[in-house]
Amino acid sequence: MRVLVWVTHLALPLAGLWLLLAEPQTDLVWQDNPSHFWLVVVVGAINLVVGTQMSEASRRRGDARLFLVSLAFLASAGFLLLHGLATPGVLVDHPNTGFDLAQPVGLAVAAVLAVASSLPLRPAGAGAVLRHQALLRAALAVLFGAWAAVSLLDLPPLDAVPATRDVEGLTPVALVVVALYAVAAVRYYLLHRRTPAAMLISIVTAFVLLAEAMIAVTFAHKWHLSWWEWHILLTFAFGFVAYSAYVQYRREGSAAGVFDAITLEATTRTIRAEYGAALEQLVADLADRERTGRTAPLAAKVADRFGLTEGQAAVLDRAGVALSAERDTSRRLGALVAVGERARIGEDEDDLVRDAVERLRPAYGDVHIGLVSGGQLTVDGRPYDPADLAARGPYDTDGIRVLPLTVKGLVAGVLEVPVAPGRDAALYATLANQLSISLENSRLYRELGTLFRQYLSPDVATALLADPDQAALGGSVVEVTALFADLRGFTAFSEAVEPGEIVAMLNRYHGAAVPCILGNGGTIVQFVGDALLALFNAPARQADHATRAVRAALAMQDAVEAIAGDHPQWPRFRIGANTGPALVGNIGSETLRGFNAMGDAVNVASRLQTLAEPGQIVIGDATYAQVGPSLRVRPLGDLTVKGRRQTVRAFVVEGL
Repeated sequence: MRVLVWVTHLALPLAGLWLLLAEPQTDLVWQDNPSHFWLVVVVGAINLVVGTQMSEASRRRGDARLFLVSLAFLASAGFLLLHGLATPGVLVDHPNTGFDLAQPVGLAVAAVLAVASSLPLRPAGAGAVLRHQALLRAALAVLFGAWAAVSLLDLPPLDAVPATRDVEGLTPVALVVVALYAVAAVRYYLLHRRTPAAMLISIVTAFVLLAEAMIAVTFAHKWHLSWWEWHILLTFAFGFVAYSAYVQYRREGSAAGVFDAITLEATTRTIRAEYGAALEQLVADLADRERTGRTAPLAAKVADRFGLTEGQAAVLDRAGVALSAERDTSRRLGALVAVGERARIGEDEDDLVRDAVERLRPAYGDVHIGLVSGGQLTVDGRPYDPADLAARGPYDTDGIRVLPLTVKGLVAGVLEVPVAPGRDAALYATLANQLSISLENSRLYRELGTLFRQYLSPDVATALLADPDQAALGGSVVEVTALFADLRGFTAFSEAVEPGEIVAMLNRYHGAAVPCILGNGGTIVQFVGDALLALFNAPARQADHATRAVRAALAMQDAVEAIAGDHPQWPRFRIGANTGPALVGNIGSETLRGFNAMGDAVNVASRLQTLAEPGQIVIGDATYAQVGPSLRVRPLGDLTVKGRRQTVRAFVVEGL
């Protein structure tokens, strides 16, 4: 709809021209030479100013397109001024050809420059234009000067008495000029579609109006309304550009970037880089101000660079101060979040304190943290009384805020933070609370390692921590490799020695066996006296669970033999392993439960273990099949085991 309205407005002048020419009685005559002189001279001079400003912007930006556009408007405005100066009866006694042809020539020169500016200038072409910009400006100035001299001094060939129309017999030239303006307008409109900008649409409008002015010059009769129409079209063409420049100036508050939308893509990238560099400068000054505490205006360099007014620089400076405060707050909140992250990690509390201090000091200053040890609390040699801290709470002393750190309601440490103006006391309290939570969590994790993980296999403990719902009663059928191990002759040994030696022997053996199982990814389900049960492929899934079980058994065999060498009277481990489906999950009651596995595969593993000799590993056929030919075994044949009707094919493992 907006485009339709715009096209309609541009079509109205041509419709008016057609009406005036089709109905001669409506094409009234108004001839007032002095009025024409002053009106056109003033408009031409103003238009020259607009073109000059555009040319100055092109020089400042070093942009070829903007330079060619400025030349196009300078050519049109300059010849409009020359047309006004040659008004008959003012500076020149009689009408001459210079008066009639000035504007058509200006429009033709401007059309060529308009098309040239709309072309996608490559770096080489743009560089050539910029290298010759002084020559092009001089050529246009010489053309103005020569035309003015010949026209105003009434010299040939511009001294001839013109016809009743400005352009007599030059209709083909006018058509070419109109076509050039059309091409330029279309190309700038496409540029506007890619990068919408008010200045670009004003340039498009101006070129269309200049083309319509050329049509009016070609067909109108002097001093008639149709002839005055092209004067109005020229005025509006420059007026649109001037108005867009004014709007852009009001929007940005500076004339520095008024015509930036017209520039080439390379210049646009340079401008963006310049803005980025200015922002980097502002950020660098901001960081320097925060580091040194200086209060010098932040926006001084940026204001000089972009020609900002004092008021704009003051606004930018205030924005910088606000940004500085915001950055300070963001850093402090970021440090607070970083300390909170440690609450989920459960690292050693000494490392926790050291890490917290490193994270907090860039945001809060010279932070110190001390922990209660042996009932004493000191920070860098400064003693604190935990009971006094508990009663007193947070307080300020010598520019430092002192905040107690608590664990389960008791003072466990102290936090010292430099007091800074503008910092909310609530933020300090939140920081102390977060550190207290982190400290308490660290100690809870440590207790968990002692009271929880040591009573569960690490895989089970980790699974329960990640998903407590896994503690629910029930389970699922999973293919597992079950490993049973016990001490052959343990009962006879127990009857012959003291209980203390029994416990020492079991702890020594299990201390060697457990790492072998855990190191291969096994899960120890239970210890029953001298026996243990381990599972592979539950709860964590393992594609090579049978191989892992055999490796764990061989490692246990080596570890136990090393121990038994020093204690020949101690019994030896015998191990059985079998692979197959089992019901794996939590078994028990709502008040007491345990992670376990049940099924024929587990029962067979237990029976194979009872068939093994001391120091021997016996596995079932399914385990051997999964491990493959890398396993060296000695077949035992098909064995009958207790509680099972079908025989079991078994093998003694000799190596892997």
